[in-house]
Amino acid sequence: MKQKLTIIKVGGAVVEDEQQLAQLLKDFSAIEGRKVLVHGGGRRATKIGAQLGIESQMVNGRRITDAQTLEVVTMVYGGLVNKNLVARLQANGVNALGLTGADMNVIRSHKRPIKDGIDFGFVGDVEQADGKMLHTLIEAGITPVMAPLTHDGQGTILNTNADTIASETAKALAPYYDVTLIYAFEKPGVLSNPDDDSSVIPVITRESYRQFVAEGVISGGMMPKIENALSAIDAGVDRIVITRATDINHQKGTIVTA
Repeated sequence: MKQKLTIIKVGGAVVEDEQQLAQLLKDFSAIEGRKVLVHGGGRRATKIGAQLGIESQMVNGRRITDAQTLEVVTMVYGGLVNKNLVARLQANGVNALGLTGADMNVIRSHKRPIKDGIDFGFVGDVEQADGKMLHTLIEAGITPVMAPLTHDGQGTILNTNADTIASETAKALAPYYDVTLIYAFEKPGVLSNPDDDSSVIPVITRESYRQFVAEGVISGGMMPKIENALSAIDAGVDRIVITRATDINHQKGTIVTA
């Protein structure tokens, strides 16, 4: 019988809110057994980029990553945000280790090709994640803290969507563990009405997802999150929950299932 593993992905809005972040780290630390934390940090990168005179460019919620922006996100994601989270988890009794995809070659990507005239620059689309290496760390009592950066194997760091990092990490670890993946953000789940926090959709399947998209109920940045979730389910991840950051130990919210 496989051991249980919990992967929490926390979004940039929570990372930027001190009260929410402190509670999330406390709740994450209280999770029993094996666990992984995946984080974003886009809002912090935008803020620091602006302070350095580097303007952020977004297309459909995705960051265009030119050479200057790549330097900013590498510093912010791999350094400032990641190491602060590691330090605070250590203070909560969690033996955490901060990782980018380049560390120990745990996640390798290729540069996203130009499509529909859009060049995202140094953005990575994941090719493979090394579940065996992560499994070795976890079994040694280490909690990986994954930054949304990967590499191409040729010496170049690539900016990679944090939801994708969470999904690919979950998929890579599914052969070793009974994996629960929780996407934690500022809303109580996937909402049928974005202005009504009580309109949580309790369950999303692949079939209902297509219908929600066709009806315009689900759109924008929620689409890649659910597509990543469905991909992880197909790869053997046991359970996926999309919920408010304060509810990670209650697992309320939206369950994504096959």
